[in-house]
Amino acid sequence: MYVKICGLTDPGQVSAAVEAGADAVGLVMTRSPRRITTEKAAALAALVPAHVLTVGVFRGEDPETVRAAALASGVRAVQLHGRHPHGDFTALKDLGVRLVRAVDAEADLRCGAFDEDLLIVDAPHAGSGLPWEWAAVRGRPSGRWLLAGGLDPANVAGAIAEAEPWGVDVSSGVETSPGVKDPALIRAFMKAVRG
Repeated sequence: MYVKICGLTDPGQVSAAVEAGADAVGLVMTRSPRRITTEKAAALAALVPAHVLTVGVFRGEDPETVRAAALASGVRAVQLHGRHPHGDFTALKDLGVRLVRAVDAEADLRCGAFDEDLLIVDAPHAGSGLPWEWAAVRGRPSGRWLLAGGLDPANVAGAIAEAEPWGVDVSSGVETSPGVKDPALIRAFMKAVRG
């Protein structure tokens, strides 16, 4: 099961995620309690080994702003969160990084429909940290997709059983406060996912 740990804000959190076995780490460069500067994202991305995907997370920014931040930070994937138009993905296709589309369950749930490489299906109110009706998406998304929204070490195994995703994405479920990841919670989450 593929695991993305999102919203990392310092080198210790990056190390904890990598050491626990995360497949991808998210660096938020959009409005959020977990927002970091492009310069900080570049410093954190430089700490991540090549086998772990670094994902720059954006919400609502225009493609040129995303392009500039992705190039400056050196992330190897760009996540557009929310209902970005297809044209935003088309405009970034030549960037040479993986594209990730993160949407709620009411959006088009076909991975690749917007030329993205990976789809994330999130809670109706993304960023709330609250569990939602994960079973409602079972069998609907196609291709490589991650379940997100309200996941934590205590509920992720049940959420996986309900929704049957290709992978999972967690942020607040492994935090002690917004933007502060707990290495013990990261390890517990990974153990709950992979056993």
